[in-house]
Amino acid sequence: MKSAIPFISRKPLEHQQQWLARFKQLLPDEHVLLANDIEEPIRTNCEFAIVLDPEPSILATFNNLKWVQSLWAGVESLIELAKQQQFELVRMIDPKLAETMAEAVLAWSLYLHREMPSFAEQQQNKIWIQRPYRPAAECNIGILGLGELGQASAHKLIQNGFKLSGWSQTQKLIGGIDCYSGPQGLFKITQQSDILICLLPLTPNTKGIINSKLLKHLPANASIINFARGPLLNTDDLLAALDNKKLYHAVLDVFDQEPLPQQSPLWSHSNLTILPHIAATSSPQTAAEIAAQNIQFYRKSGQLPTTVDLQKGY
Repeated sequence: MKSAIPFISRKPLEHQQQWLARFKQLLPDEHVLLANDIEEPIRTNCEFAIVLDPEPSILATFNNLKWVQSLWAGVESLIELAKQQQFELVRMIDPKLAETMAEAVLAWSLYLHREMPSFAEQQQNKIWIQRPYRPAAECNIGILGLGELGQASAHKLIQNGFKLSGWSQTQKLIGGIDCYSGPQGLFKITQQSDILICLLPLTPNTKGIINSKLLKHLPANASIINFARGPLLNTDDLLAALDNKKLYHAVLDVFDQEPLPQQSPLWSHSNLTILPHIAATSSPQTAAEIAAQNIQFYRKSGQLPTTVDLQKGY
């Protein structure tokens, strides 16, 4: 008899039910259940779990798991638990998610390139000033992180005429993109980026990577987009750079604490655009299908899908 598959998430119950309904369509022979609906004795028999922003303490109650399928690309919050309980992690690799992220990267890069924040300020102050147009080919965009999301975003920007360079922790060779790696490469890409976009995974090596040391090397009036994870960016250093007019603007979709607290100074800063973690979200239509295929593959072969390197964190 097949073991039950717990679905663990902090999302609203209505949202969870949508995912469950989708899994019931895709996996009619499986028992995908909310964690609370699986009694304590049965939990020890569960071989694997499906998670969407789970509460780690709930996931920890399933203490005999072999692997965990995440419906998100980011899995940093689960790394330590995976090491402790010795289960493998499978993160979501969804072409649709990469396409959605690339669309968001293009949209907000254009927002900065075409100086939308300045026109919004002019409107508030009833000022009529036309600004000179600068072609996309004259705008250098740097992307930190050249995984699936980073590469899809880079190619979308290239298609729209921007000059592209990318940085990753290990050297990559990607057509049409000037690729950098290592500390020296990070320095070089920062120096030449009018817009610097962060799409890195959060690991001990990347935490706080966008800090005063990096920000001071950006060209004058450069902008920052963070669509990865909040702790990659030192908020105090960013605010200082904005207040000192070192930066033109920053677009932030992710934060150290989410939802962003009401008392946060980020809300009211005139040179910040705040988004509620919407750049790219997993879809029940496509992500559930990929997760279901991974589960079916495991049931037939006993082999795991490609897993996360728990030492690297991605």
